[in-house]
Amino acid sequence: GVWSLPWSWPEPGSYRVFADFVPGSDPDLDVTLTSTFEVGGEYRPSAARPTSSASVDGFDVALSGDLQAGAHSTLTIEVTKDGRPVTTLQPYLGAFGHLVALREGDLAYLHVHPEGDEPAAGDVSGPTIEFMTEAPTAGRYLLYLDFQVDDQVHTASFVVDATAPGRPSADQPSSDQSSSGQPSSDQPSSGDDGHGHSHD
Repeated sequence: GVWSLPWSWPEPGSYRVFADFVPGSDPDLDVTLTSTFEVGGEYRPSAARPTSSASVDGFDVALSGDLQAGAHSTLTIEVTKDGRPVTTLQPYLGAFGHLVALREGDLAYLHVHPEGDEPAAGDVSGPTIEFMTEAPTAGRYLLYLDFQVDDQVHTASFVVDATAPGRPSADQPSSDQSSSGQPSSDQPSSGDDGHGHSHD
């Protein structure tokens, strides 16, 4: 029940760490533990601005689709490199991509896997990854996509606003890359593909 990894904090501030694991052979027993760490130093917080595109390690990643509170939403992510579609996405931890959403304010946690069957070893996919998810409340969400190419895992970050059903977003996503309350009874819920995990 103990594991570790080398890590360095990039800058001072308050960090929330999530450990997501299965304590046995039943994938439905997925468990997430969380803790908050304070990293010392001069901290200058900056507001997260809506963004639907990111560049990471030479890859360009674009997010499309609208996130609505209380309704199933389809989010499509496209991965390109040097203007060409990437069709060599590899399975990583049983999926062609992992999408984590944190609700701004309380950092409620949502982990979603792509639509479709679990890939087999050696399968490749791309350039798009499609996720079905549901935001529990309107507000701003920080999204993090993990994808693997050539046995290397990359993480792209987005910021999106979830709107109430039938209401347009006041902040249209921009192309700028972003780094990155609600009571705990409003827990994030996943899509109905059988792969989502929700925790608060």
